[in-house]
Amino acid sequence: MCRDAKITTEQLTKAMDAEYRKLVQQVKDAVNLAPDGAVISGSEELVREAMARFRQKVYEKAVQLRTQAAQAAFSPSEEQEEATLEK
Repeated sequence: MCRDAKITTEQLTKAMDAEYRKLVQQVKDAVNLAPDGAVISGSEELVREAMARFRQKVYEKAVQLRTQAAQAAFSPSEEQEEATLEK
């Protein structure tokens, strides 16, 4: 992968906005639906699972965006020119 291919915080934020909103909704629902007097024990596992899914999606999206940036930075014509010059 090209070392110069980087992603920005803004790119990742924009790409994950819908997933973030979904996560916040899930956390809100878990906490609100937990029984009175047992908010932590009634919501903690649901929140942990939602956060784990979100963490995986953020990481996957970041890798995907960086891969796309590297592909965009790749110039096949430069490689062809170098091969032609070597002959």
